[in-house]
Amino acid sequence: MKALNDKTAIVTGASAGIGRAAAKLFAEEGAAVVVGARRQPELEQLVDEITADGGRAVALAGDIRSEEYVRDLVEMAVQRFGKLDVAFNNAGILGSATSAPDLSREEWTYVIDTNLTSCFLSAKYQLPKLLETEGSLVFTASFVGNTVGLPQTPAYAASKAGIVGLTKALSSEYGPQGVRVNALLPGGVDTAMAVEFGDDPEVVASVKRLHALKRLAAPEEIARAALYLASSQSSFVTGTAMLVDGGVSIARS
Repeated sequence: MKALNDKTAIVTGASAGIGRAAAKLFAEEGAAVVVGARRQPELEQLVDEITADGGRAVALAGDIRSEEYVRDLVEMAVQRFGKLDVAFNNAGILGSATSAPDLSREEWTYVIDTNLTSCFLSAKYQLPKLLETEGSLVFTASFVGNTVGLPQTPAYAASKAGIVGLTKALSSEYGPQGVRVNALLPGGVDTAMAVEFGDDPEVVASVKRLHALKRLAAPEEIARAALYLASSQSSFVTGTAMLVDGGVSIARS
């Protein structure tokens, strides 16, 4: 049986990278997916690909920082597919590489709102529906700010560390009611967002060397980890910050 057979899932940040790979994998594994991101054309193309392969998907473009938008994603899931079983809150940004004294209040707020506040707002509307299905809530955090500190990432690191704290609080509160809440902590992933760290071959090579596996992940590899947390395969897993980081947290060579 498929891992998400007859389930309904929301995937944010679905226009590219990990979110796109996860949406396609969730659909392949039987889920009806509601995909969200800012870019409408990319979402429409994703929906076309999923439906062409026999899957079920609908899209809603918007700003993940908006409370109305995250509420509308939940309403779309329930109206179109009858329920909500899985929420993969994956949308996020790096922000600019800036030391704290040079980081503006506006940039700090933008990164925190996009990465962390959006997760709170999403959970606020997702949890009542996930309680009805004893569903799974998954956030994308990062090794940055949790197991590793990187220079010039104060807002990004704080936002991703905050997601782990949010995960622990929600998992302890909602575990007794059957809802599992986990955070996924990827390492370096070969996505367009990763290019923001630098696309010079020497920079890319140095980032790869930080990992024990000496390479970056493909988005599909992180998607498979998200599938594990989303599905009953992880039925006794909650409150965890699950590293899928290629050993970047332990490598010293």
